[in-house]
Amino acid sequence: AHPDRLRLLTAAESAAFLIAAEMHHAGLPWRADVHRALLTELLGERYAGGGEPRRLAQLADEISAAFGRRVRPDLPADVVKAFAEAGIRLRSTRRWELQEVDHPAVAPLLLYKKLYRIYTAHGWSWLADWVHEGRFRPEFVPAGTLTGRWVTHGGGALQIPKVIRRAVVADPGWRLVVADADQMEPRVLAAISRDPAFMEVAGRPEDLYTAVSRQSFSGDREQAKIAVLGAVYGQTSGDGLKNLAALRRRFPRAVAYVDDAARAGEEGRLVRTWLGRTCPPPAGAAEDGEAGIPQDREDEAPGRPPSYASTDTRARGRFTRNFVVQGSAADWALLMLAALRQATAGMRAELVFFQHDEVIVHCPAEEAEAVAEAIRTAGDRAGRIAFGDTPVRFPFTTAVVRCYADAK
Repeated sequence: AHPDRLRLLTAAESAAFLIAAEMHHAGLPWRADVHRALLTELLGERYAGGGEPRRLAQLADEISAAFGRRVRPDLPADVVKAFAEAGIRLRSTRRWELQEVDHPAVAPLLLYKKLYRIYTAHGWSWLADWVHEGRFRPEFVPAGTLTGRWVTHGGGALQIPKVIRRAVVADPGWRLVVADADQMEPRVLAAISRDPAFMEVAGRPEDLYTAVSRQSFSGDREQAKIAVLGAVYGQTSGDGLKNLAALRRRFPRAVAYVDDAARAGEEGRLVRTWLGRTCPPPAGAAEDGEAGIPQDREDEAPGRPPSYASTDTRARGRFTRNFVVQGSAADWALLMLAALRQATAGMRAELVFFQHDEVIVHCPAEEAEAVAEAIRTAGDRAGRIAFGDTPVRFPFTTAVVRCYADAK
């Protein structure tokens, strides 16, 4: 085991809970008047008595007319039944499945589903419950997932639709510095696998997928991206095997790292992130082993296996393959946030939002450039603290904006 790394993880998580509390206190700037105007623009006026707003009611009528009978588009079972009566068998009402269907109800149904999601998740009731005094204050929970990623309790903070982001507006004279970590998980894989060729690519001052494409995919960036993410997430069907073989020839240690983690999962053993977060055991496991980082094997105290641990060996392998990368990326993110908080301690700037690979800082306009530089510095500093002295870079795409929707 690596006790120094585990101590670092413990300290980073302690800092993360402090940062989460500070972000809740500061709140994300939110213009309720803009939000209400957006809802009226998208959904139409609300009817008295709490019924669906005008636009949803109109779409429901169009859908029913297309089927020739009254259909409740908010009830998937009713929609599936209506399609079956029209001679079309569906397993679900998911968008990708509906898009394959040739029927006049499909177009209004897809639009209804999109708007209904906004109505229920970020509509007028949400606004009344969650936005007060110009701030949205979700409760951030560091390490709320198995891999260490953050979650929130209530408010749907990590699923804010782009159109609703138009309501996230900086205070007068202030700006939002919105920063996205570029290709975070592939860069983390380069660092933890210690693959010399992959680290060299991840250290170049250019897009990682473009660099990979030049070496293994004849300059096809999209193919390179699919291949790299397929290695992390375990895509082995279709072109997945061919792509994985190409990566294995060019970056053997990186692919071997995730392959070893997948094999450990299939064999019922445990894996750990770079700093030592351990995955849950499979259902029915009595003993454990570890893969990913070379570590000493330890006996775990027996206990009831969690219900979410899959007994399907292939599914378990895909989970552990991803766990060592996604979890190590979450480790890095904790350190990045701690470094950023330290770098902005003497400013008026406030960390107000974080999810996976994105951070938002609300600051006076005159501090914006300094904050953007602090974010870039924090990313590289976190990489050195977590993974040691490697050539891997952890760059950000940063935008200084008044409105969150303008950042992407």
